[in-house]
Amino acid sequence: MSGGHFLKHLACTLSSRSLTSTTLSRPLTRPFSSRFFTSRKPTELSRPNSPLAAANISTSSSSSETPSAQPFALPFQSVNIRCQRHVSDMLQEALLCFGASSTSIDEDENHEDSDEICITSIFPEGEDVNTCISRAADSISLKEMPSYKVTMGEQYDWIKKTQESFHPVEITEGLWIVPEWKTPPDSQATNIILNPGLAFGTGEHPTTKLCILLLHGLIKGGEQFLDYGTGSGILAIAAVKFGAAFSVGIDIDPQAITSARQNATLNNIGPEQMQLHLVPSETCGIWTDPCGGVEERSSSEVETISQTDKYDVLIANILLNPLLDLADQIVSYAKPGGVIGLSGILSEQLPYIIERYSQFLEGISTTEMDGWACVHGRKKQNVAGN
Repeated sequence: MSGGHFLKHLACTLSSRSLTSTTLSRPLTRPFSSRFFTSRKPTELSRPNSPLAAANISTSSSSSETPSAQPFALPFQSVNIRCQRHVSDMLQEALLCFGASSTSIDEDENHEDSDEICITSIFPEGEDVNTCISRAADSISLKEMPSYKVTMGEQYDWIKKTQESFHPVEITEGLWIVPEWKTPPDSQATNIILNPGLAFGTGEHPTTKLCILLLHGLIKGGEQFLDYGTGSGILAIAAVKFGAAFSVGIDIDPQAITSARQNATLNNIGPEQMQLHLVPSETCGIWTDPCGGVEERSSSEVETISQTDKYDVLIANILLNPLLDLADQIVSYAKPGGVIGLSGILSEQLPYIIERYSQFLEGISTTEMDGWACVHGRKKQNVAGN
């Protein structure tokens, strides 16, 4: 989806808490806060610290439309998992939390008239697949362990297959998301060029589309925009393309920041128009630099980066639980009267978001696409604590 890894590391540490309190109090919520990411595509998800993500794929749109990857032959376990169609999205996310490097669903091989679907999941060599699947199934309250089959393969083959699955996506007339290695179908259109190899956010997931369409209607020119959990940077880039004066993306995953920075460069967007900040999880005061360095930073530095009450438009395209748990923080970034968009939620989960944010927002509206939803409204002028 818009997809990201926001607060992923914090979320994984919170999974046990969420399994107890959150599941009981909010039965429709995700049973774990585990993956605070943005631009997600349930049919093709990858864990940011996986060998797949770390491969740092090198591609070129000018030389060929065939994806070219550096030879990368680390062995991996390919696991085909059968499950009920209606739990496939949540199971994919759970698998990523409990050890899978990536998951995918080949829609061509999974007929819509069948109640069962096959998830192909990639695990590092040596990972205890049975334990991972068991924990993932337990986390979303499956009554039975899904059946699965394990085969061995080479990492390079998976990377190539993953790249080949991405194609240009037309969000609306004159607006395209184009993989770096593809030629834009319409050179005169607004084309957002993307290499999603390191982070979530391909433009194909309904929540990403909903957020981009929301931005397309909101940005009139000169706005300050915040992408809360930037992932691949797709929303921050889109805001600049639409006319925002300045765009900021934040994430706690260094590979997301690296990916977003690379994607900004692909779109000829410099730091004077778009900035990206790595923020610490609440469980650790250490900041990990995308280039591999680690340093301590004080809480005062976080405040200079966040600057509350600053942004005209803010979008958080993450997951239900973090949207609920972090509502006060999310709202604090927006100016009074600023627009806040919230996505990454299923349509059936809308009542929880509306109930939680009605104290902060006025004029709340919702849009839906393929069972997913986006909520937006304007921050009230006198919000308690702001």
